[in-house]
Amino acid sequence: MILHQKAVFKFIVAAYCVSSISLSVAGEAIPESSKPVTEQLVNTLTKLSGGPHAGYRANHAKGLVVKGEFTPAVSAASVTKAVHLQSAATPVIVRFSNATGVPNIPDADGNAFPKGIAIRFQLADGSYTDIVSISVNAFPAATPEDFLGLLNAVAASGPGAAKPSPVEQFLGSHPAALKFVTTPKPAPVSFATQAFYGVNAFKFTNAKGEVSYGRYRIEPVNGQQFLSKTEQEKAAPDYLMQELPARLMKEAASYRISVQLADAGDEVNNATVIWPDTRRVVELGMLTIRAVDADGKTFEKNNMFNPLVLVDGIEPSADPILLARPSAYAVSYGRRLSGQ
Repeated sequence: MILHQKAVFKFIVAAYCVSSISLSVAGEAIPESSKPVTEQLVNTLTKLSGGPHAGYRANHAKGLVVKGEFTPAVSAASVTKAVHLQSAATPVIVRFSNATGVPNIPDADGNAFPKGIAIRFQLADGSYTDIVSISVNAFPAATPEDFLGLLNAVAASGPGAAKPSPVEQFLGSHPAALKFVTTPKPAPVSFATQAFYGVNAFKFTNAKGEVSYGRYRIEPVNGQQFLSKTEQEKAAPDYLMQELPARLMKEAASYRISVQLADAGDEVNNATVIWPDTRRVVELGMLTIRAVDADGKTFEKNNMFNPLVLVDGIEPSADPILLARPSAYAVSYGRRLSGQ
C-alpha cells in the first residue's frame, strides 16, 4: 500500500510537470484549447475566482481541517473487505470546505455551494485512503469536457453578454446542469448538520468475492439543519468556520457513513444520474469529529486528497469525472506547492 502511494505521488508530480511543459513548445505558447482538459478546468476555475490566489486550491479554497476517528459497522463487511471498514477504529483527518477558488468567500454566499468534505483514513501500515464528497446528491456534467463547457459558459456570461448568454444557452441544452444549478442549496447551521454525497460510484468487493457498485453517503447523526433565509442573509462571513470549532469544544460531531448500492441496470459511470431512494443503503460505520487540527493550515496546503488512492476491496468505476479528478487536483496541487 505504501509503495502504491509513492507511485501515486510520482504520478501527481509528473502530471504537474507535463502541465508546466505544455506552456510552451519551441518557445511558443500553446493555445488554451490545446492543453489537457484537466488543466483547462483548473485554469477556468482560477479565472472564475479572480485568481490565481497563491497557495490555495483552484476550487474549495476556503476550508477547515479537523480530526477524529472512524469506527466500522458490522454490516460493512457484507459489502467490502477494505481494511478500514472491518473491525478496528481508524484515525481520520477531515477537511470541510466552501466551493470556488475564492479564499475568503462568505460561508453563506450562494456561490460557496456545494460544500465539500474530504476524509483521510490513516491506516495502521502508515498508508491512507480518501473519500471526497459534496453536499449535493448530483453533479452537473457526465464528462470533464462537459464540465469545462459549463465553466467556460459561466466565464463568458458577464453583465455585458448578449442574451441568451452563453451559460443560458448551455443550461438550455444540458438538463443535468440546469437541474444542478436550480437545486435549492440552503446554508447549513453547521458543517455538523450538513449531509454529503459521493456522486461517483465505486466497485466494492467483499471477502466472498461478491461485487457491487455503490456511492457514499455521509449524514449527520442528529439530522440536517439549515438556516432560514433571513438567517442566511445575516450570517457572518466566517460563521461556519467559527461555529464548528466552538461546537467541538463542547461535544463531538458524528456522521453515519453508508453506501447506496446500485441495482442491476443502474448507471454507474455517469455522475449526473441519481439512483432512486429505494436502492438499498448499507451502513459502513460512524465518523466522529473531535477537534480542530492545530496544524490544519499546513496540512491543507501540503496535502492533496485523492479519491483514487484506494485499498483492496474498493476499485474505481469507469466514471470519467471520477477518473479525471486526480489529474485536475494534481495541477492545482503542484501550483499550490510552488506558490502559484
